[in-house]
Amino acid sequence: MEERARAYGAIPEKREAYRVALQEVVAITSGENDTIANLANAVAILSERLGFFWIGTYRLIERELVLGPFQGTTACSRIGLGRGVCGAAASRGETILVPDVHAFPGHIACDARSRSEIVVPLRDERGVLRGVLDVDSDRAAAFDEADRAGLEAIAAALAPSWRDAPAVPPGAGNPTQTPG
Repeated sequence: MEERARAYGAIPEKREAYRVALQEVVAITSGENDTIANLANAVAILSERLGFFWIGTYRLIERELVLGPFQGTTACSRIGLGRGVCGAAASRGETILVPDVHAFPGHIACDARSRSEIVVPLRDERGVLRGVLDVDSDRAAAFDEADRAGLEAIAAALAPSWRDAPAVPPGAGNPTQTPG
């Protein structure tokens, strides 16, 4: 993982890498109204800056998570709410950090090499759940609170990206609102 990161200009200190990635995401998504374009660029920036094994997005469509922009190996195309780490994070409406995916009940192994995972909800500006940001590592316990904070900041910065996205029909894809 570290070799991949160095090859693509990743920054060795994690918090600094997230700070730079956040600035880049805000700069490239400002003024762009296309949700897919913004998600694709955010995933590319995070992949380049942090050298993740797999990173991608799933969009909430009719109570199902549907694969969006990603970088890495082939991925699961659809995940039901409540299934696996992604479905659990979407259903709960909160970030889930899993140090050992093999110990997570119902984990979906899209790639058998995945060992740890973090999933962050993606919400629009009104706080409506629109999808998740999913990051996998081929190392156990690869993610920590710096990853949580960095990825949650990126997710918050992407909220305006959903402004022109199709509305989610009532009851079809809003299992949670902003917690609180």
